[in-house]
Amino acid sequence: MSQPPEEIFDAEALEQARILFARKAEFMMGAVSIDGLPAPDLPEVAFAGRSNVGKSSLINALVGQKHLARASNEPGRTREVNFFVLDDRLRLVDLPGYGWARASKSEVKKFQNLGRDYLRGRPNLKRAYLLIDARHGLKAVDNEPMDAFDTAAVSYQIVLTKADKLKPAEVEAMREKTLKAIAKRPAAFPRVIATSSEKGQGLAELRAEIAAACEIGEI
Repeated sequence: MSQPPEEIFDAEALEQARILFARKAEFMMGAVSIDGLPAPDLPEVAFAGRSNVGKSSLINALVGQKHLARASNEPGRTREVNFFVLDDRLRLVDLPGYGWARASKSEVKKFQNLGRDYLRGRPNLKRAYLLIDARHGLKAVDNEPMDAFDTAAVSYQIVLTKADKLKPAEVEAMREKTLKAIAKRPAAFPRVIATSSEKGQGLAELRAEIAAACEIGEI
């Protein structure tokens, strides 16, 4: 059995990450083309996932704001690469959702290609976080983004969302199942974090993972 994330980080690392994410966070911009991306002058972490997996809710929960990232009842609403600046130290990047969108096939392809272009051409991207609904686990539709991460050689980590909907033993079983599924993928980071935006589960560990990936030490 793998070592869970809560056993990786000591109390000091968790506290430093808490302080970092309690600092000012604000929306910077939304890019609709690769030419419109901001200068790569800060470390970035990107969030990807199926359209109804809870990306906006997770970003909001990480920074303790309810409305930083706009959540929508309409899956597939994010059609830009959205940038949020945290403490002028790093950027959180919300990539277009995949798997379902109320849009034409050509429009869906356009904004999903934008996400892939971002992954390929972003030298300051430290890690991507692929969000997976803990109730359902990895699906066939998730292979495409994982293939894109592997091809672009972008380190990515699986984050299970909505873990509060399951019993603790079920969450752990899903975490282990997910780890086994990604074991042979070259760019997959070998830890899976289970989170709940609603209950706060796993958020401290995810903040610490992000701070470590961006090499942000003492605040």
